[in-house]
Amino acid sequence: MSDYGSNGPGARGNTDWRDEGETFDPWRNPELFQGVLTKRVFAFLIDLVVLSIPVILAIIFITVFGVITLGLGWTLFWIVSPASAIWALIYYGASLGGPHSATLGMRAMGIEMATWTGEPGYFVLGVVHAFLFWLSVSMLTPLVLLVGLFNGRSRLLHDIMLGTVVINSMAAAPQPARSY
Repeated sequence: MSDYGSNGPGARGNTDWRDEGETFDPWRNPELFQGVLTKRVFAFLIDLVVLSIPVILAIIFITVFGVITLGLGWTLFWIVSPASAIWALIYYGASLGGPHSATLGMRAMGIEMATWTGEPGYFVLGVVHAFLFWLSVSMLTPLVLLVGLFNGRSRLLHDIMLGTVVINSMAAAPQPARSY
């Protein structure tokens, strides 16, 4: 896994592609981009499950609360939609801006997001990344996701707009050979 911690990129002591100041070049480092689009699809599905669990629990709670209060509690259903959107933005902001620069789905699939310069993501970038993804998919139809098939870095439209790239996190931190 990559080590962005408080020590910054390249703190592992071995020579890494981040130390050389290179941008993400699919010709020099093809292992960073192999299978990324497929992994992103499965990571998205995992994240949908993670996002939906608290929403489903909230709906069950409101339903039971409405039964107990003889229908009065069902007025809380208007909160579900805005709360779901806020929950999704916080989830993406905190996870993409966290130490792994990846959501739970991305971590399960072994990918991470980085800025074009190789630095880890931050909270606002994660929020805007999620917002632009949902906006582009809803306004331009899901066919906009085909953009990733036509560039070497497998970047989607919102990645290009924000200057981010999604890479294989296992390939991003090669382990040095043992000397003993």
